[in-house]
Amino acid sequence: MNDAIKIDIWSDVVCPWCYIGKRNLEAGLARFKASGDSVPFDIEYHSFELSPDTPVDFEGSISDFLMGHRGVSEDTAQQMIDRVVGIAADVGLDYDYPSIQHTNTVKAHQLLHHAKVKGLQIEMKERLMRAYFVEGRHIGHDQVLAELATEVGLDHDQVLATIQSQEYLGAVRTDQDRARQLGIGGVPFFVFNMKLGLSGAQPPEVFEKALAEATTG
Repeated sequence: MNDAIKIDIWSDVVCPWCYIGKRNLEAGLARFKASGDSVPFDIEYHSFELSPDTPVDFEGSISDFLMGHRGVSEDTAQQMIDRVVGIAADVGLDYDYPSIQHTNTVKAHQLLHHAKVKGLQIEMKERLMRAYFVEGRHIGHDQVLAELATEVGLDHDQVLATIQSQEYLGAVRTDQDRARQLGIGGVPFFVFNMKLGLSGAQPPEVFEKALAEATTG
């Protein structure tokens, strides 16, 4: 089979498991290639807002958010954070939770659609997630988004105009509608050739197996 494997991924840029899942997928792709398979792959990210009612300037820490959004105690929230920080470290990600500025992500998703049109969606996705989880950047602000976009090769003024005009808001909503149609209730969610779905930040070997299955039948 010489056709590319299409990998559709629903995720949110402020989802810690989505970044971990991204790294595990990358490791799975490397294992798949190392096994001798030369099948190309095409990755496309789709919009999913974990908490669309979050204000742009959320006041409080991630612990505060988890306590309010998930209804957990402060101790449980900290345990959740400690666990994800540890797992992230295992895949080479240095999450800095005290510096995170939690925010609404709809503008970031619009930027990702703009980046897709320009052929830079993968690079933009990585830059946004690193900015949020590692660098403590505020990815809900237009100027920050434009600055980050410039770093991956997009035009600063064009990005600002795109975000402020909400040019890609309809594309964001279409992704979200598609997620509902597919029964996707949480992220990350990976779909291989629209016939095999995987939920969660699976280990690399699971992704490797899914890639192999996607090339058959």
